[in-house]
Amino acid sequence: MRRRLHAPIVLPCDESMTVLRDAVVDIDDTGRIAHVGPASGAPATDAPTTRVTGLLMPGLVNTHAHTPLTVLRGKGGDLPLMRWLTEVVWPAEAKLGPADVRDGMLAGTAEMLRGGVTTSTEMYFQNENVVEAVLAIGSRVVLTPGIITAPGMERFGTWQQMRDAISRWIDADGLRFGPGERIELGYGPHSAYTLPTEAIVTTAALAKERGALMHLHVAEAVGEDDAVRAEFGSVPAMLEATGSLGGRVLAAHAIQLSDDDVAILARHDVAVAHCPGSNAKLAAGIARLADLRAAGIRTGLGTDSPASNDDLDLWEEQRLASLFARQRGADATALTAAGALAMATREGARALGRDDLGVLAPGAWADVAHVRVDDAAFVDPDDDDQLISNLVWASGSRGVRDVWVAGEPVLADGAPTRVDPAEVLAGARRVAAKVRM
Repeated sequence: MRRRLHAPIVLPCDESMTVLRDAVVDIDDTGRIAHVGPASGAPATDAPTTRVTGLLMPGLVNTHAHTPLTVLRGKGGDLPLMRWLTEVVWPAEAKLGPADVRDGMLAGTAEMLRGGVTTSTEMYFQNENVVEAVLAIGSRVVLTPGIITAPGMERFGTWQQMRDAISRWIDADGLRFGPGERIELGYGPHSAYTLPTEAIVTTAALAKERGALMHLHVAEAVGEDDAVRAEFGSVPAMLEATGSLGGRVLAAHAIQLSDDDVAILARHDVAVAHCPGSNAKLAAGIARLADLRAAGIRTGLGTDSPASNDDLDLWEEQRLASLFARQRGADATALTAAGALAMATREGARALGRDDLGVLAPGAWADVAHVRVDDAAFVDPDDDDQLISNLVWASGSRGVRDVWVAGEPVLADGAPTRVDPAEVLAGARRVAAKVRM
């Protein structure tokens, strides 16, 4: 894994959104970054040097996904959230076996790597197969196994059994494991409308005890959580009243929030996974992104399910997040290109409680994407501000050529290095045909 990457442009995606020219990224033999900076001042090294054109930047961080659902892409695509879930998704998911989950995860992860996404935050089931797929293709996952009571999910046991299985897994393998610590485990209580309050409260306690992330859907659509609102006022109010906050908590969507709800999230340092594409497709609403960021709430970007988005393109999410924030506040400065890029990298990692991802800095994991700039999207790559604007608004995923995770090449010239793309596609189509029957 020890190597030097040398490029005309390096974007560390640090707080200042620095643009380095003729720079290097040095990777040590553990897969972490040892040095980042201009080539002229770089330390001497005998490590192999890989020279690339274009720019190097951190791999993107997808803060909310259900990636195995690539196999359901397009099913029920014109339905609102609750009908989509109850009439289409949950019945179809009941047909998925372990091999199906692996094939769906492989297909979706290959898609993310092609777009420069190196880390995804997953809430799903039959998770040994999710891990198998991630380790096979070489990406990185923050895995929060789902805990739910919903039609078809009884085969995974009660919510108590689902919850306790996660605790046993963490206690046996630790929070992070695998080569380059590619796997992190957390808890995924689905939502306040699919679980009794007791399930979320007890899960929160177990997560805090272990320092694990608790990842749940919060206030995604009007009407979904009416019972909780009737008793507590809102889901954030319920979480606060029951002592379920204070640990590592990630709220997916967080659209239907009052001022008091925003204050609760800020008070307890709850992070938000903002999913503008899925939210818009399901007509769930437009999140108060500018208000969340102004309140100091750690906010990253997520694609949500490829069955509700319908893709896993985090570059598209950057553009949508900026467009919707600007429209909601009638303010063209509400989310700049640099701000959107930060949400997809450094700030997304912070939302997960990780300072070792989403940035090119000594000590961080060497999860690196190479983006070509010899493209009409980049009209003046020598201008720092225009470079970032062109990267976010015009180039996006099509510019990604190579990707390294923990210093290992996992995408080369747009193709996964560890798996056969044709076999991956065939596996996903096999599952889609099975579900259609």
